[in-house]
Amino acid sequence: QLQASGGGLVRAGDSLRLSCLASGSTFSSYEMGWFRQAPGKERRFVAGIMSNGDSTVYASSVEGRFTISRDDAQNTVYLHMNTLKPEDTAVYYCAASRQWRWIRFASKYDVWGQGTLVTVSS
Repeated sequence: QLQASGGGLVRAGDSLRLSCLASGSTFSSYEMGWFRQAPGKERRFVAGIMSNGDSTVYASSVEGRFTISRDDAQNTVYLHMNTLKPEDTAVYYCAASRQWRWIRFASKYDVWGQGTLVTVSS
């Protein structure tokens, strides 16, 4: 299971860190990703990190502003979000996959967290 947290209401330009805590002993074997879903829109890929942490990928809309990281000792993956914009407002979901090749595709994920709401005011 995955449990996302850290969302909240912030102002444009602020920073926020999301956390995703995984239960179980196999966390380190999973590729991890963050997705987001804005009201009335489909769920979209935000960032992904390889199981060994060696590689990360980002959506172009967050490249340079967001950073994904993981701490396998804590069974946690993070999304550090800087210079937030109103268009970053969404429910953010963490998810686990065993397919790095398809890390951007929501359908390739095996486990999803419940989501945490991020609201960025202008």
